[in-house]
Amino acid sequence: MNTDHIKLEESWKAALSDEFASPYMSDLRTFLQSEKAAGKQIFPKGSEYFRALDLTPLNQVRVVILGQDPYHGPGQAHGLCFSVQRGIRPPPSLQNIYKELESDLDMPRPKHGFLEHWAKQGILLLNSVLTVEDGQAASHRGKGWERFTDAIIKLVAAKEEPVIFLLWGSYAQKKADFVKSVEQGGKHLVLKSVHPSPLSAHRGFLGCKHFSQTNMFLNNNGLRPIDWSLPE
Repeated sequence: MNTDHIKLEESWKAALSDEFASPYMSDLRTFLQSEKAAGKQIFPKGSEYFRALDLTPLNQVRVVILGQDPYHGPGQAHGLCFSVQRGIRPPPSLQNIYKELESDLDMPRPKHGFLEHWAKQGILLLNSVLTVEDGQAASHRGKGWERFTDAIIKLVAAKEEPVIFLLWGSYAQKKADFVKSVEQGGKHLVLKSVHPSPLSAHRGFLGCKHFSQTNMFLNNNGLRPIDWSLPE
């Protein structure tokens, strides 16, 4: 399949060429086109479907954080899980992530929810589903995105360099359950906790210390730690 029309960072485009050539991706494209033709508003905008991949090329991935669906409110989603555009109040789950950052690293809570600074350091902020209809949570599940993002995780897990997988909640843990951790004789660090949502954060996310553990693992492997602060 000729992927020239697909706007995507080149290393990912090459690695995912078989996926783009698959019938399920053709079906997904047809579905999205029909939704737009019906006048439905899709988030994020088309140029940001693959924003997480564009900001974090395959050879630069050092950490993976998995989300589920994009935010479905106007002006929120821009292609990175848990992140919102500047000027939008950080949603409750992200506020709990900031609480844990503050507790774990003694770091002031960021005043915005725009996480591109993380993505540019090699943190793949990947949702399982990359689009959603305005106001309709989980409306694009089961349309093919999950298979596409499974392929992305498999590519990262196959890297020679060690990667840290931060799996928050049962959905993320199930999606990446094939990743071989250090404890299983693999090379990757897999850190698990409950989801940071207000419904569950107090049951193990707050206090998990995943941010300091990530940097310790990077240091121990001779790799540059993450700057978790989010500059204004």
